[in-house]
Amino acid sequence: MRTVTIVGASLSGLYAARELRAQGFDGRLVIVGEEPHQPYDRPPLSKDFLAGRIDEDQLALTDAVETAGLDAEWLLGVRARGLDTRGHTVVLDDGRTVSTDGVVLATGAAARRLPGDSLAGVHSLRTLDDARALRADLGRGPRQVVVIGGGFIGAETASSCAGLGHAVTVVEAAPLPLVPQLGADMAAACAALHRRRGVELITGTGVAGLRGTATVTGVDLADGRTLPADIVIVGIGAAPNTSWLAGSTLALHDGVLCDDGCATALPQVVAVGDVARVGGSRAEHWTSATEQPRVAVTNLLAGRTLQRVRTVPYFWSDQYGSRIQFAGRHRDGDTVHLTEGGITDDGPGESGFLAHYERGGRTVAVLGVDRPRAFMRARRELQRQEREQAVPAVL
Repeated sequence: MRTVTIVGASLSGLYAARELRAQGFDGRLVIVGEEPHQPYDRPPLSKDFLAGRIDEDQLALTDAVETAGLDAEWLLGVRARGLDTRGHTVVLDDGRTVSTDGVVLATGAAARRLPGDSLAGVHSLRTLDDARALRADLGRGPRQVVVIGGGFIGAETASSCAGLGHAVTVVEAAPLPLVPQLGADMAAACAALHRRRGVELITGTGVAGLRGTATVTGVDLADGRTLPADIVIVGIGAAPNTSWLAGSTLALHDGVLCDDGCATALPQVVAVGDVARVGGSRAEHWTSATEQPRVAVTNLLAGRTLQRVRTVPYFWSDQYGSRIQFAGRHRDGDTVHLTEGGITDDGPGESGFLAHYERGGRTVAVLGVDRPRAFMRARRELQRQEREQAVPAVL
């Protein structure tokens, strides 16, 4: 294999580049990125960067020394338009082509949009440019902010906006935010963080439309109410960036379909990060983006699946001064036991809490709010269980 092309100058793309060099690939390495920026850390965009506590240079995931050591060709600010699998070529929007022997797909996901969100004052928060625009808008003085979507991005953005002194309302179509991830009882405890910090949380109703001509002035709800708004932040999830792969013969369904070693059905093509549906599931979390590349690169260089992803899903979220951490796999019907701390009618107790999820007499997940040490111990135990149950790959 003489040339490997990584499509996506993302967190997972950078980790794939590191793994290629660490695992002995010394050929031509090409990294294609739609954004003009070198790889940067996305989680702080909705938190410290939006709140003005850090600047852009503190988001960088690499520096000049490492970049030189990777010895890669960086093609930034250009979008991949197609993958010619027969010709082993990546086609770029500007007309250039990259001939390649292997491909790592790391194009991530894009924020889902609402009709009418082209109005001034309407924002999504996925990229550095998104965060720049929103931070500038928030810096123009006190605003009435409506956040559509109570998931992680919506909640973190609402927290940052409230911390900056804006009046914030969060609209969530489900009865509670984060129920699929946490279950109803624990989701209710975490949802209380919004109200505790003076943020209005409206649940059980969707958005019918946005008001305004050139600039947004309000949000019409499905129940007939209208919320006045100077700024609207749309946080209704993300869709994997796969449209450019249409016609490539790759199997696509809410992501690029891969086996549990990140390998697609096409030889020498692997996928990692938010765009990859690995072993039947797609995880939009930092840990997946950093753990999958090691396995993917091993299998890419071997030309077959030698290793499989064996990790316990993990995510965290910082909201209103509290850290929420979750590891494992929750299902409806799991029994939840509070093992440390407490929960009041107003949400987590002063010292937070730790909760274990059980199924069939076995712990399958753990949730911690402001209990980092206890949570990490529980997470390590889950990881130990996962290793013991792992089935070796068939070589």
